[in-house]
Amino acid sequence: MVVPTGSTTRERDRGRRSSRRGIGRVLRWLGLLLLLGLAFFIGLAVGRAVESEPAGGEQTLVRTLVVPGTLTPRETVTVTVSNP
Repeated sequence: MVVPTGSTTRERDRGRRSSRRGIGRVLRWLGLLLLLGLAFFIGLAVGRAVESEPAGGEQTLVRTLVVPGTLTPRETVTVTVSNP
């Protein structure tokens, strides 16, 4: 029967600790990537919400005025209206 010496026991413990550290590093990196991805998609959602609903300013409406008795309009007029 072979009795392990102190140095092999230490090496074994060191190997276990290093594998735990490796797993911890991988989990930390995965968590960081997950948070960065989440922040990216939240930024996209906020950007689209701001783009789709202007908070004020000017709105341009394009309408064609039709004169009764003619088949095609002779000119078009663009009217720009400010939102209150």
